[in-house]
Parts: sequence; structure tokens; C-alpha cells
Amino acid sequence: MDPILFLWIFLLLVGFALLVKGADFFVDGAAGISGKCRISPLVIGLTVVAFGTSAPELCVSIASAIRGSSQISVGNVVGSNIVNILLILGLSALIRSLPVQKNSVELDLPVLLVSSVLLIVLGLWGQALEWWDGLIMLAVFAVYMFLLFRRAFAERKRAPAEDKPLPVPEKRGKLRTWYGEMLQRTWFLVLLTAAGLAMVAGGGALLVRNAEQIAAYFSVSQRVIGLTVVAIGTSLPELVTSVVAAKKGETDIAVGNILGSNIFNILLVAGTAALIRPLPFAAETNLVDALVALAAALLLCIAALGGGRKLGRAAGISMLVFFAAYYVALFTVI
Repeated sequence: MDPILFLWIFLLLVGFALLVKGADFFVDGAAGISGKCRISPLVIGLTVVAFGTSAPELCVSIASAIRGSSQISVGNVVGSNIVNILLILGLSALIRSLPVQKNSVELDLPVLLVSSVLLIVLGLWGQALEWWDGLIMLAVFAVYMFLLFRRAFAERKRAPAEDKPLPVPEKRGKLRTWYGEMLQRTWFLVLLTAAGLAMVAGGGALLVRNAEQIAAYFSVSQRVIGLTVVAIGTSLPELVTSVVAAKKGETDIAVGNILGSNIFNILLVAGTAALIRPLPFAAETNLVDALVALAAALLLCIAALGGGRKLGRAAGISMLVFFAAYYVALFTVI
């Protein structure tokens, strides 16, 4: 094996290890902070967790725009949103039934649909996302964040002034016992969340950079790299975080993480990248991928509303089948 290829694979595995443990810390810290601040886990998932897990997409898209690899920027955003809903929520729904809160139905899902349509409309208008398109996206993002934080403060006022202790991990041992006790301390929760965020972002960046090198080594096109290797790579923080959250029973964080991350990807990530350099949006390629992302968002809405605001195993299986069909078409038809 080529030594440089071996090094890329090794660093890719290191990045994955950082993602796994970082997501574990991040979920524990974020869930604890939500309890301490009397803010719902859903809001934490839509903001702190979503921003943290979207950090790799933001870094990769900005770096790609600066380098002129605009197809990677667009493919990264669209591909990550497809992976987030169809693969990550699909897997999470198989692990545990995921309730979709009324607040998400009223605000977050509509914003996700509007953002997905906005990406298509702005992209087709001029066959590129220009700097003014980026400004429009960032303006919509600012309005969404305002509404989200207003909702968070309203929830905090309504929440009872109580401080519920977090459960101590079941595994025995002095280290686990100490960890469980430290989870009751606010300063430790903040430190744990920051450390988890750093590990998730750093691990995601390390993984994507080396996955991109490996894909380029085998002469794969920028669009396919962006939609597959980079999209899945930058979505690994969402994957690990949502799956870990689902296993821990923090279903609001699992759902909020995906909804928030997809909104962040379109409005913040694509908007910021468009400010740096125009992002070409080809009708024969990017439009197809953006329509699949919109269809995935619509499937999420239908599954949530049709299942009594709950994503069960049937919804999870449907999402995974859709995801597999899209990837087969990507390499054979599209």
C-alpha cells in the first residue's frame, strides 16, 4: 500500500474516534445544560448541538469556496441534508421512536421546507448562488434564530424553577462514579460541552480532509465527492450525536440536531460560502440533488404528521430505502 494512502486512512480513523467520543461528551453536556437552564432539550438540539455538528460543513464549504472547488461546497450542503434526514434520522428511528414536538411542526419544519425551496429558487435564478443570494439566506437565518431564541426564553419563564440531577451512568467503577457525580456540576457541563464540541468539529474536519484526499487519489469527480464522501463525512457528527442521543433517550436532541443542522447548512453554510465566491448551480446536476433534499424534507414532514408527530420504525425504514435508492441512482443513472 502507498505510504501516503496508509497515512490518510490512519488519520481518517483518528477523526472517527474523536467524533464518537466527542459526541458522547457533547450529548451529556448539552442535555445537562438544558436541565440547569430550564431550556428544553429540543431548543438545545436546534442551536448548540446543531451548530456544533454543522461546524465541519461550514469549515469544508468555506475552504472549498476559497479554493474554487464550488461543486464540493454545493454538494456538501445538499448531500449532507440528504444524509441527515434519510440516513441519520432513519437509523435513529430504528433505534428508538422519535417524537416530533409541536414547536417543531409549527416553526422548524416549515423553515426547513422554505429553506430547501429557497436554495432551489436562488440557485436557478442566474444558475449560481451569488453574494446577494448569500445575504438573503443569512437574513432568513437571522430571523429564524430570533424566533428560536424568543421561544427559548418563553419556555424558560414557563418552566418550574427546579434542578433535576442527571442520572449517574449505570457502568460501575471509580471513574464512572466520578463522572456521574461531576455531571451534576454546571461548570463541568459547560466544560464537557465545549470539549465535546471541539472533538466533534476537529474529528469531523480531520476525517473529511483525509476522506477527500483518498477520494481524489482514486480520481472521483468533485460533485460525487461532495455528495458522498464529503457529505457523509461532514454528517458523521450528526450521525454519531443523533444515534448516541437516541440511545440515551434524549430524542428531542436527536430530532432537533437534524432539523437545526439542515437549516444551518442551507442558510448559514451555503449563505456564507456564496459571500466568498459564486457557487455554480447547474440545472442538470445540482437541481436534481436539491430536489432530492427537498423530497427528503417533505418525507420527514409527512412521516411526522402522519405518524401522530412521531417517527417510528416504518418511517425509519422508508427513509433508509429512499437513501439507498438515491445513492444507487447517483452512481448509475444521474
